[in-house]
Amino acid sequence: MRLTALPAFQDNYIWALQTPDGLTVFVDPGQAAPVLEAAAQGMQPAAVLLTHHHDDHIGGVAELRQRWPRLRVFAPEDERIALECERVGDGDRVELSGFGFTVMDVPGHTRSHIAYLGHNHLFSGDMLFSLGCGRMFEGTPAQMLASLKRMAALPPQTWVCCGHEYTLANAVFARHVDPTNAALQRRQQEAMDMRSRSRPTVPAALAVELQCNPFLRTADAAIVEAVSARLGRAPTDEVEVFAELRRWKDGFRA
Repeated sequence: MRLTALPAFQDNYIWALQTPDGLTVFVDPGQAAPVLEAAAQGMQPAAVLLTHHHDDHIGGVAELRQRWPRLRVFAPEDERIALECERVGDGDRVELSGFGFTVMDVPGHTRSHIAYLGHNHLFSGDMLFSLGCGRMFEGTPAQMLASLKRMAALPPQTWVCCGHEYTLANAVFARHVDPTNAALQRRQQEAMDMRSRSRPTVPAALAVELQCNPFLRTADAAIVEAVSARLGRAPTDEVEVFAELRRWKDGFRA
């Protein structure tokens, strides 16, 4: 399988997973143009996978359907995705010629957010980013933390394919929270080198995220200590650690 990150808008990625014979699954095409260009270069659309309803992740589908009327589209159960599509939820399998994905319900960023796991790749949309996580627009801290823990429990060799190029900004916050983390320092430098060459910083290895991403380390002493210092007291539980960490990030300015 060949994985390609197709840039869209200012910092989105449309993921393209391609078999050796050119069949391609596209994930979260917020714009049609990058997919149409990729198809002109030999990627043959097999299906579209949608993780959530936000327009920067689904906005290109209608135009793609004009080009390929029979294109299969998979999406979560959400009336805000007003497209003809095949609705999928937790534990469902998406089976296509050459492809197989398991659907995971991961609410938090939105109430109906899903992720797709297949071929050693996790397409996490806006739930899990490299060195960060999505904002809680509709979910609760407990929901978001449970979703992140579920993804964190996947095999460490899993590649995290997220929806945006946020790694450098996330790294600045993560270093502020956890300044002595050597693995985080290495990951930040690696990401800086990649962006200096206009390369995507993702996909990211889950094994590295487990060492570096503060939102996946809410039980670790270094993160608990940082949150305790911010609160002026010990947090009551891990949910409060996560909730305060997310609030901290929401208002953070480097």
